[in-house]
This record gives sequence, C-alpha cells and structure tokens, in this order.
Amino acid sequence: MGLFRRFFGDGAPDGFAGALEADETVIAHTTVQGGGHLVVTSLGLWVPGPRRIGWHLVSKVKWEGVLRVVEASEASAEGPVVLLEDLPAQRFSLDDPQRVMRAISQRVEGSIRARERVESPGVWVLQRKIPGQDGFVWQARGDEGVGLEAVREAVGPLVSKLAG
Repeated sequence: MGLFRRFFGDGAPDGFAGALEADETVIAHTTVQGGGHLVVTSLGLWVPGPRRIGWHLVSKVKWEGVLRVVEASEASAEGPVVLLEDLPAQRFSLDDPQRVMRAISQRVEGSIRARERVESPGVWVLQRKIPGQDGFVWQARGDEGVGLEAVREAVGPLVSKLAG
C-alpha cells in the first residue's frame, strides 16, 4: 500500500466493501438508494454487491430518472475480434447522480479508440482500451435482436483485414 493511501485512504466511501487494486483510483462515488454504492474508478464501475465492471464491458449507460447500466459479456471470438452480448440492464436509484454520471460518461467514451457501424444487420465494431492493460481489443456487439451469427458475419471483412 502506498504512503498516500496509508495516510489519506483510497477515496472509497465509508462502508464500501470492494477490494480495490493497488493502482486503482477512485474518481467519483455516490450512495445507491436501497443500499450499497456506485463507485467510479480508473479500472471500472463498481456496482452494489460489490462487483466491478471493466470499462471495456460497459455497453450502455443512460439516465432515465435512475441510472441504467448495460453490461456486455464476452460471448465468443472471431479471430482477434471479441463478440459481445448485452446482459439485462441494471437500474440504480442514486442519491447524487451528477458527478458520477459525468465520470462514467468520460470513462466509457475514453475507452473507445475507434468505432464503426455496420448498418445491416446493425452491429457496432469498437476498438477499446482495457483498463490497467497495455494495448487494445477489437469488439463487436449487435443491436437488440441481432444474433451472434449475424455479428460474426458482419465482422468477417474486418477479421480478414486484420489477418492480412
């Protein structure tokens, strides 16, 4: 543990039970109504549980009177491209959303190095930085209702280009 953390703490809210990495920095946090905390760090978004979602797996975030977070799971790979599937949305009622929303938006957008849209069938292809690691990863995620096989076909030209 660094000297700064030893004297000043890690910046996490009182009662936060997550285990931060040694190089993980708390950027913002707020209390979740009903219990727990939402903690924005350099490595990801901590949700009640507590459980961290890496920035490269935060698929969608939207404010709808509550915070709606869609996390992606790594379903498979097509060459160097990781195919993602969205998990069901999680919703969090927050005591003070402003600072946390800004920090989440900056981190999600900051993880994206490049993006391309394949309109038919409706697939996003992203080049994203993985927090805490060197380099980047190619990811592909279909719109709602677009199956994994359609995503796989849509990224075929990119896979060929990256291999060639």
